[in-house]
Amino acid sequence: MVLFQKIINQKLNNISVEELMQYAKQFNVSIERTQAAEVVKAMNGKNINIFNVNERKQLLTKIARITSQQTAQQVNQIFQKFTN
Repeated sequence: MVLFQKIINQKLNNISVEELMQYAKQFNVSIERTQAAEVVKAMNGKNINIFNVNERKQLLTKIARITSQQTAQQVNQIFQKFTN
């Protein structure tokens, strides 16, 4: 299980704008390319652990500031699919 968590966290901490746009489309999350670029900038290299509730909340707060509260909630639903 720990290996699975590391793989997911590594992927998210190194995600590209293109990959984020593809995931957004796949999970029906509305995000503009400029917003995706800001989200990627907020995530890349930060070693965020989405399995840690506090770290995930901090990231979602940043995402809400960049995009919208609704988008952050949708992203959280996606995170929950990966973490549960």
